[in-house]
Amino acid sequence: MKEFMMIFVGADYADLGLSPEELQNRMGKWFAWGQKMEEAGILRGGEALTPNMRRIVGENRTVTDLTSAEVKEIVGGYYTVAAKDFDAVQDIAQDFPDYDLGGTVEIREIMVFDR
Repeated sequence: MKEFMMIFVGADYADLGLSPEELQNRMGKWFAWGQKMEEAGILRGGEALTPNMRRIVGENRTVTDLTSAEVKEIVGGYYTVAAKDFDAVQDIAQDFPDYDLGGTVEIREIMVFDR
């Protein structure tokens, strides 16, 4: 088995104006998806990320603080999973809760270095 990262890109929930009930329902979908992967023994980890960002760029190390309001899409979180290949992870990603909000799942294989 290889390890992959599913990176979740989309709008910040706070910027979408979801009601408390909608937020609770959406979080329930996230928890159910995570539980499904845990029960299948493929979930290796993951976290949600806050919408606040700090970028440090270039030789001069220019620092910019940003919020989700200043960027179109943000990386809202990630899961790492064990799977045979990209197709298997694509199958896992079918249950991503935010497709209906225009969300995106980016799949990246985790590189393993020999020591």
